[in-house]
Amino acid sequence: MYKNLFKRMIDFLIAFIGLIFLSPVFVIVFLILYFQNDGKPFFFQIRPGLNEKMFRIIKFKTMTDKKDDKGNLLPDAERLTKVGSFVRQTSLDEIPQLINVLKGDMSLIGPRPLLPQYLPLYNEFQKRRHEVRPGITGWAQVNGRNAISWAKKFELDVWYIDHLSFVMDCKIVIFTFKKVFKKEGINKEGQATTEVFNGNN
Repeated sequence: MYKNLFKRMIDFLIAFIGLIFLSPVFVIVFLILYFQNDGKPFFFQIRPGLNEKMFRIIKFKTMTDKKDDKGNLLPDAERLTKVGSFVRQTSLDEIPQLINVLKGDMSLIGPRPLLPQYLPLYNEFQKRRHEVRPGITGWAQVNGRNAISWAKKFELDVWYIDHLSFVMDCKIVIFTFKKVFKKEGINKEGQATTEVFNGNN
């Protein structure tokens, strides 16, 4: 009952209230990134959601579009600004995803939505992460976030699906606030962003 009905109702209500409550922060971050990123404060990307249905995720843009002499984007670490790093470390870049939650693309809690090019690389076990809506935070995020291996992330994602409940979601929310406050597991040491999944890592 919770998984198929109440979870979506709670998601919508909290996302709606959250956007209203966080609107001052939303506006401030929007304005700062608007001027820093040449009028492009948002980052849009296609991601697979429930049952692998594609949707357009929205986040605050934490990296610039700086390119080298050949027109190629510079490495992520060079494009991640000080402001962008702060926004990412405090998870403020996730706020616009509340819009995705309102639309029904995402849930507050669930496996993180990954890149569509990873779909052919999943084994049958890993594909199960699409049995529920992807989330802004999830069991893998509070157990290591980007500092753990892909294999471990998928294991935690599927474990969450098999143990999904209201109590579990409440526990993840509490753990998420603790992780954000401590700024734990944002990236692996020496990396500015998450390493690419190649089907083996």
